[in-house]
Amino acid sequence: MKRKPANHLPALCLAALLMAPAVGVQARSSDRNQPLDADADQSSCQVSNDAGPCVLTGNVKIVQGTLVINAAKADIKRSNGDISFVTLTGSQVTLKQELDDGKPFNGRANKIDYDMPKDTVTLTGNAFVDNAGQTITSGRIVYNTKTGQVDSGGVGSRVSIRMPPKTQDKPAPPANKPSPTKPAPKGGG
Repeated sequence: MKRKPANHLPALCLAALLMAPAVGVQARSSDRNQPLDADADQSSCQVSNDAGPCVLTGNVKIVQGTLVINAAKADIKRSNGDISFVTLTGSQVTLKQELDDGKPFNGRANKIDYDMPKDTVTLTGNAFVDNAGQTITSGRIVYNTKTGQVDSGGVGSRVSIRMPPKTQDKPAPPANKPSPTKPAPKGGG
């Protein structure tokens, strides 16, 4: 019985991190080459079948380089030994990673689905991503990892986006105010 490693889970994690509204967000590329460690309270994985499911439950923690994911459950579907679809759930699934430029990336949602054949990641339920201050909040955020398209909204919620200026202006110096004129000294003589 040969067990094929779950080599596409890192792609899920990295793709989920690319959801920020900014163009050019790059997850730490060296993380893909790091070992992936997953811990959970329980697992139920079909290893005799290359298409069998694998479910991790209870305090699921996935770490790969600077990437850290926490979830209550990870449901992994495989096709021909490769991961094809992953669903992460919890009261809030959280992701954090350091980007190639050293800036932090954080995301969270009640549910995150990654469809590898369609190259899409969907965050649903109180979805939020923060790319070094550029944020998007919505009930649902869908990211196409191939095209970079981000679509948000639906499910009865509004979309909130914050894009700070690229360069923060320094505060303007105080305006020169004319000093009050002093009365001329009285000369007595």
